[in-house]
Order: sequence, then C-alpha cells, then structure tokens
Amino acid sequence: MSAPHADALVFFGATGDLAYKKIFPALQAMVRRGQLDLPVVGVAKPGWTLEQSKARARASWEKHGGLDAAAFARLSALLRYVDGAYEDAATFQALRRELGSAEHPLHYLAIPPVLFGLVVEQLGKSSCTPGARVILEKPFGRDLASARALNRILLGNFNESAIFRIDHYLGKTPVQNILYFRFSNSFLEPIWNRRYVKSVQLTMAENFGVQGRGVFYEEAGAIRDVVQNHLFQILSNLAMEPPAGADSESVRDEKVKVLKAIPPLDPASVVRGQFRGYRREKGVAADSRVETFAAVRLEINS
Repeated sequence: MSAPHADALVFFGATGDLAYKKIFPALQAMVRRGQLDLPVVGVAKPGWTLEQSKARARASWEKHGGLDAAAFARLSALLRYVDGAYEDAATFQALRRELGSAEHPLHYLAIPPVLFGLVVEQLGKSSCTPGARVILEKPFGRDLASARALNRILLGNFNESAIFRIDHYLGKTPVQNILYFRFSNSFLEPIWNRRYVKSVQLTMAENFGVQGRGVFYEEAGAIRDVVQNHLFQILSNLAMEPPAGADSESVRDEKVKVLKAIPPLDPASVVRGQFRGYRREKGVAADSRVETFAAVRLEINS
C-alpha cells in the first residue's frame, strides 16, 4: 500500500539562504510543471508578513532562474506564512491553525542543524506530527553521540518511514550525471579503475562569501558544511562499484563500501585555513578558529 500524498508543505527557514537560492526556485519549477497544488507554509522569525514573504519569493525567482509570471501567480495563491521563534510554542500553535484540515503535512527543515531537535520536539507537542513526514538537511549532528541523540528525538515523534535525511547536493544534475558518465559510457567504464587511474582531485570552489551566514558558518565550518557530505557523496559516485539496481538502497550500499574502505584520516593529510576578513563578518567570533577552506588527501583501499 502506497503512502498517502502530502496535503501541505511546510518549510522552516523561509527567509534563509537555502530558501532564497534553492527552495523558492524549486517551488516555481514544480508549479510550472503541474506538480505542486497544495498549501505551502513558510515559517521563520524575522518579524515579516505574508506579503514580505511573497516579495522575498519573487526576488528569489528574479535572481535564480527568472520569474515566470503565470507560475508566480499560482504559487503566490498557495503561499502562507507563520512568523515566530522556534523556541516559542505559540509559533507551532499558529502553524497548526494554518495547516487547517491537512492530515499529511511535509515538514522541510531548511534551518541551522543545531535547531533540528528543538523544531521536531515542538512539532510533536503541537500535534503537527501525526500522519506527517519530515525532511532534514545535512549535517546530521556534530559527532556520533549527537547524531544518535537527534535520531532519538526524531523517532520519538515520527515513524522511521516518515523521516528523510537528505543532502540537497545529490539533486544537482551534474552530480547525478556522474553515475551516467561512469556506468552508461561503454568507452570509459572499462578503464575507470585503479589500474589506469592513479588519482582523482575533487574541487568545490564558490564565487561568493559568507553573505550574512556567519552564525551558521561558525557552527558548521567548511569540513562539516561541504566536505563530509557534498564532497564525500561525489567521491562515492566516482569510486563505487556498479550497483545491483537503480534503486536508492542499491546505490547507497555501494557508497557505504567506498566509505568503509577509507582508512582514518591522518592529521598530516588535512589542511585547514581561514580567508582574510572572515572574522569581520557579522556573527563571527573575533578569535574564530573555524575553517573557511579545507583540503583533504585520502586513499581508498579498494
């Protein structure tokens, strides 16, 4: 029996960087393709109104991909907005009212990872979890202990089948194309192995700065923000054996084999650096030691 379709989409962090760059453009694309026709509730805490939220969405589309007037009109009619702090129970009571008769909302946490547990607990207390699903962005905890603690909170409020731990980087077309480039390319596949390939260098370079995300970056840093998720996903795509099937679990199983074949990192093989001017960013400590640049050299015992 298939799971019921979601009847509302809630995304926390509606005024944040991820929403501006990725979520709003994705929502417009879904509306344009006829794949989105349900209430979309943004939740954040800057003291905004619904009209300000719609203006933010419009600015996002104009900046990232272009504004589709017809799609904007349809999505604008679907948009809702709840303003409030995540530690305030009233915020989630207002969300429950905004959801109305929705029985299967999808909660997308596009917020700093340190807030995941708090928001999930508040959702549970406000009766927003029965029949619902939840999506969490990376990183998942700071270490094994905190990851397990977060998992306990999730399982205390949602069924495992309703929890989605994701890395949005995997949705990028160039990342997905790596698998086709490798396994559907009869010219390349026979020589894509250790006999002919001595080393591979992965570089992720960005052309923008902190952009007001100092508080988040102080919590994450370059290694937790992109290396141990984004770049390791690409590494796995490049080094994995052909999966038994095209389903997500078969692909995941082969990725796990790659990660298990990586010996513990030697500190001498890791370089951490900080760009000039970072400590002058808002929300950044004057004596911050958080890296904004990282380079890692590793071997795979394959």
